Amino acid sequence: MTDWGVLLPTFDPLRLGEPFPVAEAAELAESLGYDSIWAGDHLKCPAPVLDATSCLAVAAAVTSRVELGFSVMLLGLRPLAWAAKQLATLQHLSGDRVRLGVGVGGEFPQEYAAAEVPLARRGARLDDALERLPDFLRPGTEHSLEPAAPMPPVLVGGRSDRAIERAARFGDAWLPMWVSPETLGRRAERLAELSDTLGRPRPRLALLVLAHVDPDPARARAQADAHLHGQYGMALDRVERWTALGPVAAVAGFLEPYLRVGVSEILLLPLGARPLEQIERLAEAAGTLRSRSDSTEIPVGDT
Repeated sequence: MTDWGVLLPTFDPLRLGEPFPVAEAAELAESLGYDSIWAGDHLKCPAPVLDATSCLAVAAAVTSRVELGFSVMLLGLRPLAWAAKQLATLQHLSGDRVRLGVGVGGEFPQEYAAAEVPLARRGARLDDALERLPDFLRPGTEHSLEPAAPMPPVLVGGRSDRAIERAARFGDAWLPMWVSPETLGRRAERLAELSDTLGRPRPRLALLVLAHVDPDPARARAQADAHLHGQYGMALDRVERWTALGPVAAVAGFLEPYLRVGVSEILLLPLGARPLEQIERLAEAAGTLRSRSDSTEIPVGDT
């Protein structure tokens, strides 16, 4: 059974200057049957962006069922005690629905300069934070912060060898993006080997996919290209082979091979100027795949 998540509209990549429909998107996603809603996390990047923790707090207030995740929190960019306090607060406000995606970042060096955190230390800071974070959340430790809260499930982002090692060591799931089904399947084998060596449960496979649903493929490409330029400072052609574009059937067809290699959770990042419309259309694509898996079990690899 595949879980489906969607990212909230917390960025303004097209610089429309309109209100961010975070609460509306959260309510809509829950009503459409998504399993989780997520917020991207940046301090400073090419697009205007809201604080992820605040947005998830808003989402917690207007939902009751969906899980609430960071995709992904730049944990090493923050003082660890403050990050732990934010996570504990979200757990209490949401009824323990928080999921902690983490990553090293680094694609926007300006945010590390703004936070006065050495860019070259970001990986080491993340590893240290993941090692020590549980002590801030659980009761009765030297660093515990009251009120205590459950440690959220950890999803480790990134595609590098180091990211896979980090996922094997700390992760409940591995969360890459911009990767083919074939490469993902091969990398999952390495993840399983490392986890077995460490004596840890094998992390599940999750995947972040950028997507735009439109009956007109050319219009879908144009919307995606404008979004990527605004949010990442890159053209679509750099990542188009890993991006789900076009009619509902085409997007579902793009995603299905990932399920066949063992991905058990897909997070969809809606591209374009109308995120609420895309959340609805992407739910149709997810529903198509749910229907197929209900009628014919999709074989998956051993992860």
